[in-house]
Amino acid sequence: MTGTLAPTQPLTAADRCDRCGAQAYVRVLLNSGGELLFCAHHMRKHDEEIRKIAADIQDETGRLQETPATSPDGEL
Repeated sequence: MTGTLAPTQPLTAADRCDRCGAQAYVRVLLNSGGELLFCAHHMRKHDEEIRKIAADIQDETGRLQETPATSPDGEL
């Protein structure tokens, strides 16, 4: 995998996993030129096979660990 491919946009809540429809946190650019989107669960499940066919992987699963600095009013 290389970082020389065209930059990709950050994933948003509108990007959905191609396997289950959950929010996607991983974009896989394929050697064939296509792209796949995965939630963290399905990326972990298929990681080894995906890496064999991937030209690049945009992994934003670290966002799942982030917590807001403050919570909205009324929320504990």
